[in-house]
Order: sequence, then structure tokens, then C-alpha cells
Amino acid sequence: AACREIEKDKELAYEQTSKWNYVAVVSDGTRVLGLGDIGGLAGLPVMEGKALIFKYLGGVDAFPICLATKDPEEIIQAVKWIEPSFGGINLEDFSKPKCFHILDTLRKEMPIPVWHDDQQGTAAVILAGVMNALKFVGKKMGEAQFAIVGSGSANTRTFYVLEAAGVNPKNVYMVDSVGILSQSRKELEGTYKWDLAVKTNAEGRTGGIREAMKGSDICIAASKPGPGVITPEDVSVMADDSIVFACANPIPEIWPWEAKEA
Repeated sequence: AACREIEKDKELAYEQTSKWNYVAVVSDGTRVLGLGDIGGLAGLPVMEGKALIFKYLGGVDAFPICLATKDPEEIIQAVKWIEPSFGGINLEDFSKPKCFHILDTLRKEMPIPVWHDDQQGTAAVILAGVMNALKFVGKKMGEAQFAIVGSGSANTRTFYVLEAAGVNPKNVYMVDSVGILSQSRKELEGTYKWDLAVKTNAEGRTGGIREAMKGSDICIAASKPGPGVITPEDVSVMADDSIVFACANPIPEIWPWEAKEA
């Protein structure tokens, strides 16, 4: 009877089955934290751990799905094929830039929620921290200046989330391994970084981390593990009552006590 009802009305699957509480943790293992491109099978323990967190913290039944392909179009198709069994998709540990294409495509074309943990999960946590930190020092989101160190998937999504939350993109300075993103860097044209370069860095600054941090109220770093990526001297050129989020894992870009002393 349940099968016939669902055949008539697909939405009844959320009442007649456990689809509503099933999440797929999908990965190709190309960007596993601290390990890099190790492939789907070697990434399985990480996906099992994430599935356990879903169950332990939220009561959600999550299933690790490790794919034997690194092709973005094949990944998109595979996720579409398994959609009937799940109420949501958690993308995990996909390398950039394909992670942006996979997420954007699936969100547009899938009838269920699709989330990329490394992008949106990180961005949500950082936004919460920024909002509370600004309250603590008495500064406003729309007036604060930001230095964002690292322009990978996490910080890229963090920028867009901050922009949506009221941060003025003209007051943002983003840094990659070459230097501050700017429209003078023509090699960025045609890449995902170009939109960031166009929206940010109103002053047209050049240089590296220290130049980006000069006068900034908040530094958000999600780059390569340190310490030493950010130095106390870099922090010292920030504004008064400055805030530093050093998010590299497993070792932050600067130790907390060094940032405090600076």
C-alpha cells in the first residue's frame, strides 16, 4: 500500500519511509583534511566518522558513499542516481575548483537539500564567531575591515556568506599563495578567484598577508597549517581590538598566545 501511495505522490515518501532522516555523506577523497588526494576507499574512515557525528549529535542516519571516480560530471550523475534513498546530501572532501561546480549544479538540479561541509559548514561557524566577536569589541559588521588569508573552498564560501550577512566586500582583502587578490592580477581571469578580486580590495592593495592585515579589524585564516604563516608582526599592524580566527588544521597559522601578545 505504501508503495502505491508513493507512486501517486512522491512527497509521501517522507511519511511512509525513513527518507526524511537519511543523509548520504558523499566523497571522492580528493581533498581529505591533512592527507590530500587519497581516493575514495582510503577516505572511507573519515566519511564513517562524519556519519557517526550526524547520528551522535543529531540523530540523523548518515551513510558513507565513497566514489571510485574523480570526474565531476560522473560525481554529479552518481549523486542524482542515489537521490531517491536520501533526504539530504552532505558533500565531503572534494578538491577545488570542481567542488564549486558540483555543489552549485546539484543545488540547482536536485529536489533535496545538498550541502558541502567544507564550504558551508566552515562558513557558518566562522560567521557565528564573527558576529559574536564584533559584539564583544563593539564594532559593526558593515563597517569592519577583513583580511581573509587563504582563498580555497572554505574561505571562498566564507566570503560570500559574510557578504550576505552585511559585510562590505570593498572592505575585504583576500590573500592566496601569490598575494592579495586584485584586478591587476590578470592571471585570475576565468577562474573562481576573479569574482573575488573584482568584489574585494577597493584600494587595489598589493603585497602579501601583512599588507592585507594592515588596519583590519578581523583576520580569518584557513590556509596551510602553521605556525608561522601569520606572524606576530602581521597581527601588530591590525586595528585596535582586532580579532584573529586562525583555522588551519591540525596546526593554526599562528598560536593563540602569539596573537594575543601582538
